[in-house]
Amino acid sequence: MTATEDLRAEHEGILRMLAILEAVAVRLGDGKDVPAEHLAGMLDFLKTFADKCHHGKEEDILFPALEAAGLARDSGPIGVMLREHTIGRGHIRAMALALELMEPGGARAPVESFRAEALAYVELLAQHIAKENNVLFVMAERLLGEDALTRMHGAFERLERERIGPGRHEAFHAMLDDYSAQYLA
Repeated sequence: MTATEDLRAEHEGILRMLAILEAVAVRLGDGKDVPAEHLAGMLDFLKTFADKCHHGKEEDILFPALEAAGLARDSGPIGVMLREHTIGRGHIRAMALALELMEPGGARAPVESFRAEALAYVELLAQHIAKENNVLFVMAERLLGEDALTRMHGAFERLERERIGPGRHEAFHAMLDDYSAQYLA
């Protein structure tokens, strides 16, 4: 497997979580309850899998390799991706703060804040993933070649073990299956 194949496969899981998050935001907007532990699980997925692991692979391994191949870090595709990673982290922090303020039967403001941030994050990340899949990764495949991307996949595996630990990837996929059955059915 190459690094770009790995990242595209991870995008599929992230897109599933985005669909779940969007469904949950609609549910919250309709005044329906969503268990706080489910919202916390979604945020854990976004913080740990999407950001720490997936974006970590890009920021710490792929982007430096692309820079070495001649792409500028602060402008062009890498600069856009880095800015969007930062904006996404802001949405995740805002959702986490809103979740801390939510109380069963409490004020609607934290629920509305969570909902608005979730929808903004979904929109941002769906467009971000499309840009990576259709522009950045195509450039990486052209600039770096299959052999380098295959070697890079090994570095990705090491980063994943170090950042999220063994078994977490599988646990997140099990959570995706569970939440998909509950919120996307």
